[in-house]
Amino acid sequence: MHYTKSSIVCIVLIFLSSCSPNIDTNMSEPMVDFEFTTQDNETLTLEHLKGDWWISNFAYTNCRTICPRTTSNMANIQSKLKEADIKPNIVSFSIDPNHDTPEVLKNYATKNKADQATWYFLTGYDFETIQSISKETFKASLEKGASDQISHSYAFYLINPDGYIIKQYNGMSNNELNELVHDLKTVKGI
Repeated sequence: MHYTKSSIVCIVLIFLSSCSPNIDTNMSEPMVDFEFTTQDNETLTLEHLKGDWWISNFAYTNCRTICPRTTSNMANIQSKLKEADIKPNIVSFSIDPNHDTPEVLKNYATKNKADQATWYFLTGYDFETIQSISKETFKASLEKGASDQISHSYAFYLINPDGYIIKQYNGMSNNELNELVHDLKTVKGI
């Protein structure tokens, strides 16, 4: 049997694409470049996160409605993934940076049993900056309310190694949280 170079290339590409794990996506947004402060008062940048899969969400320590639940859900995801020997970075952007200093975020992370080796709680910007990131990059609403509470997304986001937000999950839905764990196992080949 005689194969041309182009047919061999096609066969190789088909084989490689069948070996590459794929997940359904619902977003394709480039993550904005950033340089913010962690709960350990260190700098974290987008460049530090590139090259691997990571998860992101929005929260703040004075939240009395959804953040306690979504933070608990994220801690459960971190634990489930660790059991599968998957340790993606998790980035929680504070949407109340005036109150959420590194020390406040450190206490919050400790109280919520976050493994802070891979879970970063970020601050070091103003509200307008995080509002712009939420709306323009994550395509999620972020508004100050009449009280001290802030209306924000309760979604979790999966970001690929190239720095693209590729999928949004409902951070309050057990089914979607299980899907997030499954998707990370799939892209990691587990």
